[in-house]
Amino acid sequence: MSPRSARLARLSRSVTFSACHRLHSKSLSDEENLKLFGKCNNPNGHGHNYKGKNSLLLSLQIDPVSGMVMNLTDLKEYMQEAIMEPLDHKNLDKDVPYFAEVVSTTENIAVFIWDSLLKLLPAGILHKVEVHETEQNVVVYKGEGAVAV
Repeated sequence: MSPRSARLARLSRSVTFSACHRLHSKSLSDEENLKLFGKCNNPNGHGHNYKGKNSLLLSLQIDPVSGMVMNLTDLKEYMQEAIMEPLDHKNLDKDVPYFAEVVSTTENIAVFIWDSLLKLLPAGILHKVEVHETEQNVVVYKGEGAVAV
């Protein structure tokens, strides 16, 4: 293989999921939670359509035979297992064990997705996870601060 053929590319794929949650920290009083989270602390929760913007970015060498960095069918299956099955049409706080002890902020949703994908993807290829809660609210997570297990 010539050096010219050893090229890196980044591949991104988006999915859409809908979920409800309540922003509430067990470490705070009800009054403190209401002050911190406002209407998002509604005891009955609230929902979001994380519309088509929840994406991940992989960084890989382009395979000289297939011309791909990864088979998109495989990537779609990984995202189905790591994102759609556990999160889509769920009450994050009640249906996803991870959020029983972790406040279901968009930041923590991005961490959950990152950690879930790391278990499925080939090592070292996940570059970032981007979660758009609304058109205005976006979180990008690149595994910073992760503790090696």
